[in-house]
Amino acid sequence: MPATFRTEAVVLRSIRYGEADRILHLYSRERGRIGAIAKGVRRVKTRFGGRLEPLFRVDLLLHEGRGELHTVTSADTVDAHPSLRERRDALERATQACDAVLRLLDSQEPNRAAYNLLCHELRLLDVEPAAATRAQALAFRLKLLLAAGFAPELAACASCGEREHLGAFSASAGGVVCPGCEAGSFALDRDAYSFLVMALGSPLTETPAASDRALGQADRAIAETLEHHAHIRLRRVAA
Repeated sequence: MPATFRTEAVVLRSIRYGEADRILHLYSRERGRIGAIAKGVRRVKTRFGGRLEPLFRVDLLLHEGRGELHTVTSADTVDAHPSLRERRDALERATQACDAVLRLLDSQEPNRAAYNLLCHELRLLDVEPAAATRAQALAFRLKLLLAAGFAPELAACASCGEREHLGAFSASAGGVVCPGCEAGSFALDRDAYSFLVMALGSPLTETPAASDRALGQADRAIAETLEHHAHIRLRRVAA
């Protein structure tokens, strides 16, 4: 028989369906990616009370049907992140974060590290206006790569293991490379390399600063890693 289950989730995307329903793309704590339908949610009077908008963190009760979509039967707000919608830069960064999760993590297996990272990112952007920077957005993507199992090698040459003179990046090799293995790579300045290392190892609240040139190279390294290993292409992070 169809089962009912409860899970906490973030609404990544919401799409109008029919006259009053919405299709929801959710990333959940217990079940990873979930597709769901919220029936009647677009009516003026609805039991969901506007709690199923993108960027909301919610506690859901869902009815598990035979198809790919579950049916939302109850929704309670955990965190609405209200300040995000008051600042354009924060809203753009939060939307980018949700889109990255939507496209990178399509498994129905739980990934607590990725879920906690997304929740932390949304909360940080909600309460800290200064957090909506290019550097912080790149740090989030880099940590998301780690949570998804695609983090680039930064400690040694990804091809031969050499630990010195790591001045280039090769997505096909899997990370930074030395001069002897740099075919097909692009130059990576010391500042860009330092940013990648520090951003991966520091909390989101302590994202290191870097020059526009360094951030541009870091953005390229992250984007090419996503394209080569995860086979997805995300929009570059604008300044």
